[in-house]
This record gives sequence, C-alpha cells and structure tokens, in this order.
Amino acid sequence: MTDTLRGATADIIQDVLDNVDPLPGAHGRGPSDMGGFGGCVDGQVVRDVLGRQPVYTEAEAVDPAADEAWAFEPTTLGDPAVVPPGAVRTVDGDSQRLDLPEPPVDDPETAQQVVNEALAAALGLDDREASQPTDVAVAFSGGVDSALVAAGLLEAPLYVIGFEGSHDIAAAREAAAAMDRTADLQVIELDHETLREAVPRVTEAIGRTNPMDVSIALPLLLVAERASEDGYDRLALGQGADELFGGYSKVVDPAEDHRVEAETVRGAVRETITTLPEQLERDVCGLQAVGIEPVTPFLQDRVVDAALRLPGELLATGDRRKVALREFALREGVLPESVASTDKKAVQYGSYVSRELDRLARQAGYKRRMDDHVGQYIRSLLASDSETA
Repeated sequence: MTDTLRGATADIIQDVLDNVDPLPGAHGRGPSDMGGFGGCVDGQVVRDVLGRQPVYTEAEAVDPAADEAWAFEPTTLGDPAVVPPGAVRTVDGDSQRLDLPEPPVDDPETAQQVVNEALAAALGLDDREASQPTDVAVAFSGGVDSALVAAGLLEAPLYVIGFEGSHDIAAAREAAAAMDRTADLQVIELDHETLREAVPRVTEAIGRTNPMDVSIALPLLLVAERASEDGYDRLALGQGADELFGGYSKVVDPAEDHRVEAETVRGAVRETITTLPEQLERDVCGLQAVGIEPVTPFLQDRVVDAALRLPGELLATGDRRKVALREFALREGVLPESVASTDKKAVQYGSYVSRELDRLARQAGYKRRMDDHVGQYIRSLLASDSETA
C-alpha cells in the first residue's frame, strides 16, 4: 500500500508515535513549517494531536485504511467518521496515541523570549531577505492576528470581507493604512443575495447547518473563492492565536465565568485549545471545497509548544488579552502600535454575516421568538436549493 500523508513523512509520523512526541516540530525535527499531520501509513489512519489535518474514514469500513475507505475530504465518502485528534484508527478501532502535552511553566521573561523566537520563525519575520511565496493570499480583518500573518507575507494580497459599514472592513482599511499596505487590500462587499446563494454551498462543504458554524465558515469560504479566482492556491489565516494566547473574554476570570470549567487562566486557555480540532474540521473542509489549502503559522508545533509554557499573566489579565502575542507585535519593526493593540470582533460578527442572516430569517417569517429561528431559515434555503437542483 502506498503511504498517503499530509504534513509529514511516514518516518516522522512513525517516530512521533514510537516516542509519544506530539509536537515534533517544536524540537527541531520535521519540516520547519510543520503544522500537524494526517493520512494513512502502514495500515493505520492517523491524525495529529491538535487535529490540524482532518482525516475521515467510512463509518462502517471493515478496514478503515483501505484505499476507498478513508479520505481528507468527508464529501468523498458515503458515511464519513472523523478520526479523533491524536488517534490511530485501524481494523481494531481507535487508539488514542497522542495527548496535548503539559510542559512546565516558564518564568515570564523566558516565556516571552521563547514566544518571540517561535513567532518570528513561524511568521517569517526572522529572515526578511528570504524569497516570498507567490501562491499565498491573506485573510485579513485588521486585528493583530491577521496583521502579524500579513507582516510576514509582504507581497501577498490582503482580503477582507463584510457588509458595507461592517467593523471588519473599517478595521482592515485602518490597519492596512497603518502598515502601508493599502494597495494590497482587496475588499469583498457582501449583500443579501450573495449571502443567500452561499448558504447551501457552505453547508455542503462543512457538513453542518447550525447558524454559528455557517456564519463563521461562510465569509471564509467566500474569501477563499475570490483568492482562487485571482490565481492563489493557499490562504494564510490567523487561526489558533485566540485559543493559544488567551484571546477570549471567558479566560480572563474563569472562576466567575460559566463558559469554562477551569478556575485559572492557564486552565481556561487549555480548554479553548481543545476546541481547535472541531473548528479545523469545519474550516479546512470549507477551504478545500473550493480548492484552497490553509496556511496557519500560529498552529506550527514550535508556536504551540511556546504558548503552552506561558504563565497566566502573559495570557490574559483584567484589562488585556493575548498579552505575550501583543508584546511580540509591539517589538520594533513588527506592527504599528495602533494595530498591535487593537481589539476586533469574531468574523461572524465583525463581517455582519451573523447579523444579516438573522435579518434575512426574520424577513422570511422566522421570528426570534421561534426556537432556532436562524437555523430554521438556513434549512429552508437548503430545501429550496434541493428542489431547484
């Protein structure tokens, strides 16, 4: 059987499994841009510890490693079942082989230095003379995460999407101007017709119909489509920065926040990190459905390893989140202070996609007093699309 893998060679994956080393790139082994792995090797289907390379098998397959029984894209299978992150799937079932490590906490000075080095290397800011890729575009919303990605891709176009007057378009224009990248900014303005037309395609690509997932995946898929039309094969994302570096409000005071079970900042951040595999299944599927591969520098092993060593004070405080990430961004020559310190809304809110889906649902008669009114509206669009197909 021919090994079919993404993200690493068969030798590296076997070494990872033999030595139970879930983040091999952090220790100098494997490709320098390693961001997880997945695929089929030696009669077993494998997926890395953070699920950065989603892999699926037929739910009832006798041999899940058979050529026709597994795939990277779930839509190519009749009844896809995702391989859990860190697991190996064989004829004997699933075996959890890798778990997210719990390295010791570094002192603040050391932790910040390690993060600085990891981010500079992952983002390409440690060698500005290196040749720039020509096949990569950047999903750009004007926040510190996407701005850092853009800072390492000086020749890449920057795509922002949203309705007229949306927070993301305004923030992207301000950030691009501050970074002297106005000429690189491509604005994709949404309207209601585009939104309605995209919903069925998005739900088919991600295999989900709930409003939250649809409103997150929809702008990303439309940006990927535009980038593909413009001749780009890959889309660079700021994915993982919020989870790894304490970007969510719920991690600031976790003992008083019902949205997390942990009582410490570090514990709450770790909880958010464990949500990444499911998010990646959605987002990677959406991008690959339109022929685009993701580039996720914040999810490289070396960055993950560095983030896991951060003390709580460098993750989130009462008045500041993503502390270590912003400290890196504020270093000379990285980002302007106005961009490094800015806060932004999640894409579904900053683009107004969530708001306008709600508006369309109510206009179609699905009122807010109804249970899951936006979900009902989404399913009505799917039914209508099926009837006209």
